[in-house]
Amino acid sequence: MNNSAIAASGLRKAYGDKVVLDGIDLDVRAGTVFALLGPNGAGKTTTVNVLTTLTKADGGTVRVAGHDVATETKAVRAVVGVTGQFAAVDELLTGRENLQLMADLKRLGSDEGRRVVTDLLERFDLAESAQKLVSTYSGGMRRKLDLAMTLVGNPRIIFLDEPTTGLDPRSRRTMWDIVRRLVADGVTIFLTTQYLDEADRLADRVAVLDQGRVVAHGTPGELKSQIPGSHVRFRFAGDLELDAAMRVLPDSSRDGEEDLTLRVPSDGGAKSVRGLLDQLDANSIEVEEFSVHTPDLDDVFLALTGRTSTEVNAR
Repeated sequence: MNNSAIAASGLRKAYGDKVVLDGIDLDVRAGTVFALLGPNGAGKTTTVNVLTTLTKADGGTVRVAGHDVATETKAVRAVVGVTGQFAAVDELLTGRENLQLMADLKRLGSDEGRRVVTDLLERFDLAESAQKLVSTYSGGMRRKLDLAMTLVGNPRIIFLDEPTTGLDPRSRRTMWDIVRRLVADGVTIFLTTQYLDEADRLADRVAVLDQGRVVAHGTPGELKSQIPGSHVRFRFAGDLELDAAMRVLPDSSRDGEEDLTLRVPSDGGAKSVRGLLDQLDANSIEVEEFSVHTPDLDDVFLALTGRTSTEVNAR
């Protein structure tokens, strides 16, 4: 049985002479979090717009929940929800009124609408603020309300466009918890984000988009394993121990950032780290402290696009 919530093949889009999507393929499994990463201008927003029927592709095929986005637009829109980068809430209404408006637009019956609104207010911890104007809400509360409004129609596939941009750390963690609960309920999440730690924590699979092409895809672990640089750092009490360790560990080198510290290339696995410690112990070389360092998604991003996420965010 096909378990794809979203399947795109050879997706192309151009605006005049500018090619924005250059034949990309995507396969998002149902009930998972899929993260699309890429620098500004890579084509992330265009991809989301095509997948959600807001923009027509110039070529390729896309099926969302089994429906063709080009010929079954209404069917696609019935099963997806979209939460944009900026909260689409009405500041002149209360939180409850915003949700009730969505229930009315979805043509829910009065009893069902009230039940859904009350349930979402409780679910997103907004019940105490339900009667307050949204203009008084914090950024985190607005994002929660925005996502709650997306859920009024009970979509099975949700597109989240940079959902935690501008939020404080506590609000970000709250949003992450909400995403995890949605996935536990069987919802599929298509996430675009500039926070690579967010993709690392949430995503089952990641695709990196650059200049309209998918340049890498896989699990966060698979992508990080492709980037060299994993190593173990050993810190010693003095120069004698450090010099002895360098003789025992020929691949080691001094860490330029810290005194009395060696860097030893390693995959970071328990077996290889234990082997290094056994070598030192067999030569009576005492280690004060050790730590394992592996590439993160920021390293992957830099290697693939030539830019760090920090540089991208600053643009």
